[in-house]
Amino acid sequence: MTLSLRVAIVGAGPAGIYAGNILTSAVRDRGGEVDIDLFESLPAPYGLIRYGVAPDHPRIKGIVNSLHEMLDAGVIRLIANVEIGRDLSIDELHDHYDAVILATGAVRDATLDLPGIDLPGSYGAADFVSWYDGHPDVPRTWPLEAEQIAVIGNGNVALDVARVLAKHPADLRSTDAPANVLAGLEASPVTDVHVFGRRGPAEVKFTPIELRELGEVPNVDLIVSDEDFAAVDASLAPNNQVKIMLRTMESWRTRERTGAPRRLHLHFFHSPVEVLGDGRVEGMRFERTEPVPAADGGTPGAVRGTGEFRDYPVQAVYRAVGYFGSPVIGAPFDERRGVVPNAGGRVLDERGEAVPGLYATGWIKRGPVGLIGHTKSDAMETIEHLVADAVSGRLTAPAVADRDAVLELLADREVEVTTWDGWLALDAHERALGAADAHPRERVKVVPREEQVARSRAGILTR
Repeated sequence: MTLSLRVAIVGAGPAGIYAGNILTSAVRDRGGEVDIDLFESLPAPYGLIRYGVAPDHPRIKGIVNSLHEMLDAGVIRLIANVEIGRDLSIDELHDHYDAVILATGAVRDATLDLPGIDLPGSYGAADFVSWYDGHPDVPRTWPLEAEQIAVIGNGNVALDVARVLAKHPADLRSTDAPANVLAGLEASPVTDVHVFGRRGPAEVKFTPIELRELGEVPNVDLIVSDEDFAAVDASLAPNNQVKIMLRTMESWRTRERTGAPRRLHLHFFHSPVEVLGDGRVEGMRFERTEPVPAADGGTPGAVRGTGEFRDYPVQAVYRAVGYFGSPVIGAPFDERRGVVPNAGGRVLDERGEAVPGLYATGWIKRGPVGLIGHTKSDAMETIEHLVADAVSGRLTAPAVADRDAVLELLADREVEVTTWDGWLALDAHERALGAADAHPRERVKVVPREEQVARSRAGILTR
């Protein structure tokens, strides 16, 4: 059977772009043709690669090069600055496409249910990341007023947040950090950033690269506690990656302190109990934990409370305990898990039955876990099921035959759509700003949404 499909993908981050690229190959391998429209709520593509990766991570941002090639090939049509559920409904997408793939990711902070967590001075890491990455829909300023800061979490986002908070702004001037972010960090009075993990050093969730970068922050002393390593045996680590990280952290125990004006502390075996303060954050209370012995039924990584409590006099708390998905209006959503309910990428309704022509991939499908490699395999599974449904006749042909009808509908609603050509114009403008900066760099991000849209739609290049 020769396939001829029109598919809408919602979300222009890695999950959506990979899904489009894999779908193109899968259909063409069968001798078929596919038209793909990639919808994005922001004026620019790339999702968390643009707005969720710390500005001093150029190696990770190199992923953009491969994503650029996929979109620049011209098979996938970018329709950006369009909010599905507001500018177009899911039902309207079904009218125009054989299938719809949700790839909206997870951009909200997971909750942390603690007394005092909502005090002024307590923040979600995702919001802070959006600020320092120049997301157009967050405030331009951030209240950087604390000298002592607690970061709760032991994943890569926790390390990113801690590193950016502790780093001297001069060391970020070579990155694409927007001017308002550099100005905000310049005014920060921070002296100490404390990162807290509930379990031990062998159970961290970050990667060796992230950890190594933490130890390379200029003019910042890195401090770990001897007591956190007393019961840790690197030779018993479950894999080489953990062994490398344990050796790295062990080396920091004996590193001579330089007397740097800023310090970054790693604390383990600390379970958060309460955010302290009268009217705003004034401290953080933790219960000291310990490994549960195998004789007591403990499994690797299991900890229990010791009854010993410790208070830290911090003036700000950042929770980096994970991301959480947001619902797409008109699509099923699991409020408990923060995902679209699905079976292998086929979206399920409240009865557990597959919704015809509706699929999911990426973090909105499986939750905010895994790296880029997982995103690719995730998309392959979803596309495999979509193609199988097309071959078996389970997809309904779109009621609207004209491919450009969806653009006409958006124009009638006065939605200021941005396109791939518009992104190329905005990209060139940002690169020109970077080249002309007092500290030349790859680019300087344009932050305001209205300016992004105007540059994209007019195709203005600043040379």
